[in-house]
Amino acid sequence: MKSTLLFLSFFILSSQLKANNAFELSKKLNINLEPAPPVSGKIIDAKGNSIAGVNVTTKGRTVGTVTDINGNFEIVAEVGEILYISHIGFKTVEVKATTTPLSITLEEDATTLNTVSVLGSRGKPRTDVNRPVPIDIIMAEELQSTGQVELGVMIKYVAPSFNSNKYYNAVGSFTDPATLRGLWPDQVLVLVNGKRRHQFSAINPGSNVARGTIMSDMNTIPALALERVEVMRDGAAAQYGSDAIAGIINLGLKKSINQGTFKNQYGLTSEGDGQSLMSALNYGWGLGKEGSYLNMTLHYQKSEGSNRTGSYTGRIYAPATQSNTVEDSIREVRGKFPTIASGNKVEVNRHGQNPIVAYQGFANIGYPLTKTIELYAFGGYSKRDITGNVNFIPAVPANPRSNPAVHPNGFTPNQQGVTQDFSGFVGIRSLKTSGWNMDLSTGYGQNYFDFLSHNSTNATLGANSPKDFFIGRYGFGQSTTDLNFSKNIENWAGTKSLNIAFGSQFRLERFTQTAGDSLGYIVGPVKNKVAGATPRPTIIPEDATNESRTNIGVYADIESDITDKFLVAAALRYEDYSDFGSNISGKIATRYKITEGVALRGSVNKGFRAPAAQQIYHTSTVPSVVGVNVLLRKLLKSSEPRLKQIGVTKPIAETSWNYNLGLTAKAGSKFIFTLDAYQIDIKDRIMLSENLPVSTIAALKPLFPGFEQVAFYTNAISTQTRGLDFVTTFKHDFTAKSAFNANLSVSLNKTQITDNKGAPTELQAGTTSKVLVIDTVSQALIETAQPRQRLMLSLNYKYGNFSLTLRGNHFGEVTAWEKPTSGAPHRSQTFGARTLFDAMLSYNINKNINLSVGSNNFTNVYPDKVLAPYDAYTLGSTPYSQSVQQFGFNGAFYYANLSINF
Repeated sequence: MKSTLLFLSFFILSSQLKANNAFELSKKLNINLEPAPPVSGKIIDAKGNSIAGVNVTTKGRTVGTVTDINGNFEIVAEVGEILYISHIGFKTVEVKATTTPLSITLEEDATTLNTVSVLGSRGKPRTDVNRPVPIDIIMAEELQSTGQVELGVMIKYVAPSFNSNKYYNAVGSFTDPATLRGLWPDQVLVLVNGKRRHQFSAINPGSNVARGTIMSDMNTIPALALERVEVMRDGAAAQYGSDAIAGIINLGLKKSINQGTFKNQYGLTSEGDGQSLMSALNYGWGLGKEGSYLNMTLHYQKSEGSNRTGSYTGRIYAPATQSNTVEDSIREVRGKFPTIASGNKVEVNRHGQNPIVAYQGFANIGYPLTKTIELYAFGGYSKRDITGNVNFIPAVPANPRSNPAVHPNGFTPNQQGVTQDFSGFVGIRSLKTSGWNMDLSTGYGQNYFDFLSHNSTNATLGANSPKDFFIGRYGFGQSTTDLNFSKNIENWAGTKSLNIAFGSQFRLERFTQTAGDSLGYIVGPVKNKVAGATPRPTIIPEDATNESRTNIGVYADIESDITDKFLVAAALRYEDYSDFGSNISGKIATRYKITEGVALRGSVNKGFRAPAAQQIYHTSTVPSVVGVNVLLRKLLKSSEPRLKQIGVTKPIAETSWNYNLGLTAKAGSKFIFTLDAYQIDIKDRIMLSENLPVSTIAALKPLFPGFEQVAFYTNAISTQTRGLDFVTTFKHDFTAKSAFNANLSVSLNKTQITDNKGAPTELQAGTTSKVLVIDTVSQALIETAQPRQRLMLSLNYKYGNFSLTLRGNHFGEVTAWEKPTSGAPHRSQTFGARTLFDAMLSYNINKNINLSVGSNNFTNVYPDKVLAPYDAYTLGSTPYSQSVQQFGFNGAFYYANLSINF
């Protein structure tokens, strides 16, 4: 201890002597060592609103600061020195430093190539060529130009590495799987204003992309509430926590005040169906103090269903063992369907877009308590009522789901899903020109999913069966508390700058599932029928669940401009979960400027994804029929003790290594391109197993008597994803009234399974045939069910009050595999590549009113139809695949849009 005190005393004394010597030398040489007085100023927008967080640096980039909550800044600079000022969504300006306070007005520019981002960095905002990782910044204007009404689809048509499709079966009918870089929805993290967004409550059990995963439903957030979307195409678990293996999508809410927008859009398909009406209103108010804001958005959407059903080729009344004459005679008596002999098309169900009614509201609030401290809050509510498609059940008595006593002509059930989302965050943050910045926030997000079935039946109840059932309710709640600190140090230890950040997060998650109507799961007296509501029996009381878990994470993040050219960043994060253990993730990223406009960048990430609470705690029981016996199909909870006896352990976290190497180039303010190659290796990927037949697997028979099939979650496989992303933008202003903007984006990727562990020894024991925990169908959903090639070209030309946007989207081929029920070998069908074209013509009637008309897929392109051998289950009534999707099958869509700014 004494030696330490002596060392500190010596250090302080020597520092003072050096300072005194320097002062004496300065007097002899007539050098002024007094620091220059700081240059101060205020930055506002065109309406006089102060702008916080504006990046202010000297032209040589040796000194930098940001504006406080009221738009004020101070920076050490010589009089006459050039200040470089940039901020998100505004044109970058250069001004000379003066002795008097500066008043600087920034002009909005949604198409600027100098757009900056703070995502992926706890340090200062950076432009495209200065970022060490690839980030797509999509401004609100670009989202609205797509002509779409749902946020997930909007992003899909402007960011080719992002994919979001509608799958019209199971939970895929009610929320769209959103994927990034060919991975799955739960491997991308969604943030709102930089805060973790809660996920959907129900798993997706369907045989489509994202089988068994949990999704973040971005369609619950109105697009008009957003200022921008940032898509980070790089792993970031070390900075933001679990799920950020493929990357991050951050939704930035508007902060504008004293201005509003009312948008009304109506559209329909070329077939005359699928009518869609969307009305949205956004407005912002000041709260009586400079720098304060309350920005609110209301959104209403009503979309009618579309129908692209094919001709049903199966029997409706008589079994296939009887002649067509018998079937036709019944049809003639009933007069319900055209006869087989007539050859007329028989439509028995609806195959197309689901009807949707949505009500949504979102708010973003900020209030400065002092010049450097701001209180903020944001959140919203969404209710979406969606009716999903279900396949036709004929009245043939031998069909195990038919119930002629209730549905004498067969029936087409439909499933209704009502989703409700609520979220709210409140926090306090400091924004200082020097010293430590702090951000403390807490928030809660909740999703409820109420599942109902209509025009249905429980066939085992015969004439006593109701037609409508409440299947049950799923719920997921997430409470998150964050505390973050950061500080930027200029000219530290010979470097240009050093930014230090650290913080922690506490998260509480709760998953619930509530039992449904008892008549929807009981086994009635009618034999040889499938018990329970069709097609989805209700949740039984034994499967009702109310489970919670906690998570705590701590991280440290440093970023340094070693020189003007060389940047290095690193992050380390530790997380501990109450239900499965802990994980450490890390990241290193760098960027080197070859010239002022050309740079190399690269990153290495060790990431992870924890098994979701919904995956760990979800369980379901479905009655089935084998002969006259009622057996059960069961998805087992991960804590089921019998799993240990067959060698199946609880799921552990996926771990990943993510490598990215990129080149960026910029030519003035007109042209920029980025090229990034990447590889993502995921070990112990969490998968939902196949439904394993109990009767043919020796290890299962004694453990699961009365069961037909069992399934569970497992870390069965490892994968590798390789890809290339290319993004280029060109902008040119011909005159003050005419401008041209072009964007070309290409995304190439391929995912392969590198390891399939197969069945545990205990599960395989006593069985001669190979037990497939993950079979060909599930493997194909990972490897071939999403396009490996995406290309997007967007051209925009503005002249005076007119604007024309043309967009082309190319989707590569996809392949679906099928396992026939007869036990025949697996077979596949490839659906060919397609290119879609969109167009929008916009006219500003005056400075406040804009009218736009347009068409998505105006060449009326459809995907390939399912070939006859593969539609045995639906017998021609669903001509387009329910397992793989490239862009849907609605055909051309036409719309008109009226926007009023006030």
